[in-house]
Amino acid sequence: MASVRTVVGMSGGVDSSVAALRLRDAGEPIAGLFMQNWAEDDAQDSASAAEGRKPKAAGKSDCRAEDDRRDAVAVCGRLGLPIHFRDFSSQYWDGVFAHFLAEYAAGRTPNPDVLCNREIKFKHFLDAAHELGAEFIATGHYARVERVGGRQRLLRAADRGKDQSYFLHQLGQAQLASTQFPLGDLIKRDVRQMALDAGLPTAAKKDSTGICFIGERDFREFLSRYLPAREGEIRAVDGDRADGRAIGRHAGVFYFTLGQREGLNIGGVRGYEAAPWYVVGKDVARNVLYVDQGSDSRWLRSQALWSETAHWIDGAPPARRFACSAQTRYRQPDEACEVEVLDDGRLQVRFARPQRAVTPGQSLVLYDGEVCLGGAVIAATDAPLEQHLKVNAA
Repeated sequence: MASVRTVVGMSGGVDSSVAALRLRDAGEPIAGLFMQNWAEDDAQDSASAAEGRKPKAAGKSDCRAEDDRRDAVAVCGRLGLPIHFRDFSSQYWDGVFAHFLAEYAAGRTPNPDVLCNREIKFKHFLDAAHELGAEFIATGHYARVERVGGRQRLLRAADRGKDQSYFLHQLGQAQLASTQFPLGDLIKRDVRQMALDAGLPTAAKKDSTGICFIGERDFREFLSRYLPAREGEIRAVDGDRADGRAIGRHAGVFYFTLGQREGLNIGGVRGYEAAPWYVVGKDVARNVLYVDQGSDSRWLRSQALWSETAHWIDGAPPARRFACSAQTRYRQPDEACEVEVLDDGRLQVRFARPQRAVTPGQSLVLYDGEVCLGGAVIAATDAPLEQHLKVNAA
């Protein structure tokens, strides 16, 4: 491995395949590495969950790990590259999945992709690449790194619809200094055409969606293996009253997130219009799920939020108070806001206009134009139902 300068994370998808293709064609000495982050036997899964044990890295995985591994090998073979393998499933459990479960049990909605990037792909994978003698890692993420005056800046991708800087906002200077994003200047349709022209077996492979360890399975069924169902009331907010009347039953508040419509199983309710219902709040202590009709319910609206301790890509915030744009969920249009950095490193953010379904546990990511400044986990908002539940709990 002494002659290899960059190790490419080969996922078995078209993006990582073209990342490797571009680096090889540019004359970069590279090798591939396939990461196994989740592998389980379904029969072991439920037993492991019940006993609090980690799933074993054996058997068939619903996130198609074997198919992905086979495709990664085939691509490296086609490109004439050596490929290495690492099993990070234990590290994934400790650094990502345990947190994922704890957040859902607390009634929050976590974003495991953010943690996976920070804890696995740009930590354990980076360490593995250095152990193999490489200087850099490369991935198929749609993002760009700009090096200015010895500092690294994380930029949005050229393909704004595929930009993944939102999921990379927890990276720091050392990680970005050792990372290449070969797809950052490309449009997704051009990536597929390049794969097709090069005869790569992943050229027409469908993009993976959702969370890898859940794969094609039903999310609620999967989560119930780890967080057993606890039935409770569904209550409809009523006008200005947050504590409306009971209109149904739920299987567990942690199976739902703010703004969700699917899975409520609320039929026609006497006294209400025949309109869709949406989740507008969760009271974990009382095991009550609150709903309202209309996707634009005022109970879902907030204009301010408070975060956990923020992470800054440059190592420090640009100022104690500053204006910028923000996203509170992936692929959300930029929203103008004012940010105040509190003494303990947390953030208080006020948006120029009200936001819908800002969700504790999700990530707030801040931008200055094309530059990703960093972000933080959302802790609380000024949404009226959230404030009402907080007062009642006090």
